[in-house]
Amino acid sequence: MTGKLSDEPPPCYSAAMPEDDAFTDADFDPPPHLRGPEDPVAYDQWFRAQVEAALASDKPRIPHEEVVRMMRAIIDSKQNKT
Repeated sequence: MTGKLSDEPPPCYSAAMPEDDAFTDADFDPPPHLRGPEDPVAYDQWFRAQVEAALASDKPRIPHEEVVRMMRAIIDSKQNKT
């Protein structure tokens, strides 16, 4: 290694810069796996159906205090491993 920097950009970079060098709206779009639903009406219908199903469920409910206790035990076990 010579330590001299090359005048050429690495091959993975484009040497051409946009004329205005400005950001576009697309630059701020989240990646596909983080995007919300394409159709907000369909998502609203899906979400409401999920809530209705949960409210109508016969599964036993877990008290908030018990969930907090269980989560605290999980967090403590993870912190003790480091």
